[in-house]
Amino acid sequence: MIPRDLARKIRYIQIYTTKAVNDVLAGEYHSVFKGRGMEFDEVREYQPGDEVRSIDWNVTARMGHPYIKRYREERELTVMFLVDLSASGAFGTAGRLKNEVAAEFCALLAFSAVKNNDKVGLIVFTDQVELFIPPAKGTSHVLRLIRDLLEFQPRQTQTDIRGALEYFGRVMPRRCVAFLVSDFLGQDFDQRLRVLGRRHDIIAVSVTDPREVRLPDVGLIELEDAETGEVVLLDTSSAAVRGRYESLGEERSRGLRDDFRSMGVDQIEVMTDRDYVRSLVAFFHRRERRLRT
Repeated sequence: MIPRDLARKIRYIQIYTTKAVNDVLAGEYHSVFKGRGMEFDEVREYQPGDEVRSIDWNVTARMGHPYIKRYREERELTVMFLVDLSASGAFGTAGRLKNEVAAEFCALLAFSAVKNNDKVGLIVFTDQVELFIPPAKGTSHVLRLIRDLLEFQPRQTQTDIRGALEYFGRVMPRRCVAFLVSDFLGQDFDQRLRVLGRRHDIIAVSVTDPREVRLPDVGLIELEDAETGEVVLLDTSSAAVRGRYESLGEERSRGLRDDFRSMGVDQIEVMTDRDYVRSLVAFFHRRERRLRT
């Protein structure tokens, strides 16, 4: 039995994300993610205006007049979510934890995939891979995926993005679309991401809480690293301390953007206090413009 609170939350996410898919993302998802290639559709008689290079010379020779081969895009995709559920994700000051926002964001994309008859799979990781759900189709499969994301209790606290990417590369040898969802506090994953990005269409989704980039003036506070347990005492009444904290946060954000750009990996920046649907739509528009150029 699913606990009532969890069932209510899953139902809310299903209603909210389905509405967003139908009202806002209709057509966007389909236009920016390509299938695995082109597959043969039919042979038909040549008509004025057809591409001459499409002529099937073998059939033409047999029939005595021109025939062309027609192809259609093989649309079916496999979409994988690699979701970091390490301890740093159990943080949030805007009404929702980073992990909850990550689950909702994945749900939005998963329902978009279902609407396009694509397969969806999931890898949950900390400093080890803790859950793998092979790709499959259907609304019931997506609901199971969302449930597992929301109720999952990680065994470990730290993060190993490189290890998760290596596992993903082993279990998914064929090209797919992969969303790597994390706060990216882990280190040393650049080379592995760069290599896998040549085979797969990988999109990095960075999830950040506003308090990770900006501090309020509330006097002395203790900040604890959820993954290592390290505690730091800060005097937030000091404008210099707040300014230094903010500049370090902005520097880290810029560094991530530069790293992903150098690796040829697209990035979607998600803040827990902002509408992630807008972030996703903005990403779709950027990618669509790039595909047209």
